[in-house]
Amino acid sequence: MMNNETLQTIIQSRTKRKRRYIMTLALLFVIVLALCSAMLMLGNTIYPVKDVIAVLLGEEVKGASFAVGTLRFPRMLAGLLAGFAFGIGGYVFQTMLRNPLANPNVIGITAGSSASAVFCIVVLNVSNTMISIASVVGGLLTVLIIYGFSRATSFSIGRLILIGIGIQAMLNAFISYLMLIAKTNDLPTALRWLNGSLNGAKIETVMPLLILIVICTPILIYFSNHLEMLELGEQAATSLGVSTNKVRIILLVTAVLVIALATATTGPIAFISFLAGPIARRIVGVGFSALIPSGLIGVILVLAADLIGQFAFEVNYPVGVITGIIGAPYLIYLLIKMNRKGEI
Repeated sequence: MMNNETLQTIIQSRTKRKRRYIMTLALLFVIVLALCSAMLMLGNTIYPVKDVIAVLLGEEVKGASFAVGTLRFPRMLAGLLAGFAFGIGGYVFQTMLRNPLANPNVIGITAGSSASAVFCIVVLNVSNTMISIASVVGGLLTVLIIYGFSRATSFSIGRLILIGIGIQAMLNAFISYLMLIAKTNDLPTALRWLNGSLNGAKIETVMPLLILIVICTPILIYFSNHLEMLELGEQAATSLGVSTNKVRIILLVTAVLVIALATATTGPIAFISFLAGPIARRIVGVGFSALIPSGLIGVILVLAADLIGQFAFEVNYPVGVITGIIGAPYLIYLLIKMNRKGEI
């Protein structure tokens, strides 16, 4: 039987972890708020906080109303929502599949969304709404194909990752072909989908992503306990009463929806879904789900990278270029580390 001293130690440990989790969330929210403020205030003209607040409250401020309300606010909101979507989506995949390489960028889901979008731009010449719908459908079809092939007689994480990497290679080859046959005036739009960019963001294109995140985030939070159980393995999760196939499909579809629509909104911003989860896990610690912290880390990475791309160099770079520069070395480091451990 557990004595009082041991019980007290356990309670203190849990209280300490809970305090750490709350402080981490609070710190992340403060950083997100600071970056959002910087996105709204900084530009060719720097506007004070009072002017930004006045514009957000609907007041007319000379110069600021257009710059902040029409240009900067949609850009900030697109980065905020896309970063959160990529962050939570990547965390779901990495946790459920128990592998840091099992994220939408590596296993081809964002490539499926991008390929669908570029095909619509280059071949079909349809509206932006149809491009966004095609992007979401492309992401869903890609994950269904990958999941279907990986099941075989039984579900295999390793098989899913390998099949995903293979399908990603095929989709990238298809995208390269489309870029070769594209008309000159279609190339800038197509490149935006391939690199990931917040340029040209508009409220009407961002609102569907906001609505979807509001719907899907509670679903992912509700199933977060099941997600942690899936990380223990198929047999362990089943023994704990988890309907693994049902839960996995719900998590897959929900995560793919937010990732695909985020890709439809900003293009595939490189490595956000790959980096956010591991960073969040490290700072949150054990005992609590890192789902929401992963989303906040995703926001921080996207907004910080966009600010760097806008103001750190003489030439403006899309946010996806900056995140690619940050994420590529980490991917190489992770591959070397996993290879040394014999995990790949």
